[in-house]
Amino acid sequence: MKSLTEYLWINTPTPRAFINITSQVEERVRASGVRDGLCLVNAMHITASVFINDDESGLHRDFDRWLEKLAPHEPIAQYAHNNGEDNADAHLKRTIMGREVVVAITNGKLDFGPWEQIFYGEFDGQRRKRVLVKIIGE
Repeated sequence: MKSLTEYLWINTPTPRAFINITSQVEERVRASGVRDGLCLVNAMHITASVFINDDESGLHRDFDRWLEKLAPHEPIAQYAHNNGEDNADAHLKRTIMGREVVVAITNGKLDFGPWEQIFYGEFDGQRRKRVLVKIIGE
């Protein structure tokens, strides 16, 4: 069994962002030498997300608007968590979008369905955060 553990470091210039990290994950799959296995990609921060969807800018704007309706940033006083902090909405947005994804590796490549890509979702950005990429297989 082969394995590889690496971290991607992300620092967004804005508080909220969606970043396509597919190519960075694919690089790690190639480096691992795994031909048949699994790739875990995990947002290692409680106000960030990793998810799979289409790489379409209109969809990303829709995600942002939808999440803001479900868990609006303001008024900050609406959240019990915001006792000295102002990021309760980011925790909720992360819960909705998910913590991690697992993608099969087949013939040395990520085995996606049509249009699928891996995204990092940031909901409390402008600081350095890490994403775990863990690959196991033969």
